Amino acid sequence: MPGELPTKKVSESISGEQYILKRGDYNIYLADSSQIRNKAVALVKRMYSWRGYDTESAAVSLHNQLTFVATRAQYIVGTVTLGLDSKGYLLADELYGREINAFREKGRKVCELSKFAIDPEHSSREIIASLFHLAYIYGRIIHNATDLFGEVNPRHARSHERMFGFRQISEMRTCPRVGAPAVLLHLELDYVGDQIASLAGSRKPGERSIYPYCSAHQKGWLANNSQNIN
Repeated sequence: MPGELPTKKVSESISGEQYILKRGDYNIYLADSSQIRNKAVALVKRMYSWRGYDTESAAVSLHNQLTFVATRAQYIVGTVTLGLDSKGYLLADELYGREINAFREKGRKVCELSKFAIDPEHSSREIIASLFHLAYIYGRIIHNATDLFGEVNPRHARSHERMFGFRQISEMRTCPRVGAPAVLLHLELDYVGDQIASLAGSRKPGERSIYPYCSAHQKGWLANNSQNIN
């Protein structure tokens, strides 16, 4: 039922897969195999059903999407999907095509975050920051996107503003994919890069922004993982 903390864990480990980032006691993988994608879908479905959302859309994977998965020990603890603009289509275009097209018409290159799910029993700001940081690297640095969008439930909009710097650019509408209200958030990726460059690695107790929890070694990560970049 909505409001009850999910207790079922995805306990099978990811075997035979190469992580793209290791920090502390967790690894992050790019879901380029059905094994990892299925585990990411399982986590999203579990977290969506806990909130009372429709989970059918969680299993849909598009060719223009990159999914990242965070693992701690044998548990899948987090996932996020980066959607790259393909023939003028993002998931958010279904509800907010007019708003997103306004950026395309200015020559901006857009992308989106979706299926952001964190297991509350294993969540940490460092894991959230690492997933977000990798989405930024693939979106901005590798694919040259300039603007990031995301559909969120209105009650989560303020936390996204505090943590990432998103701003709301639409009124509330009902998202048919999950059967819940949504608003459209926007974030310039140059702003993200500036925040990471100035704040990464400087975390302090009580910090609300996610950027101090990002890795301060972005250039080294890119050099060491060039073989994983497409």
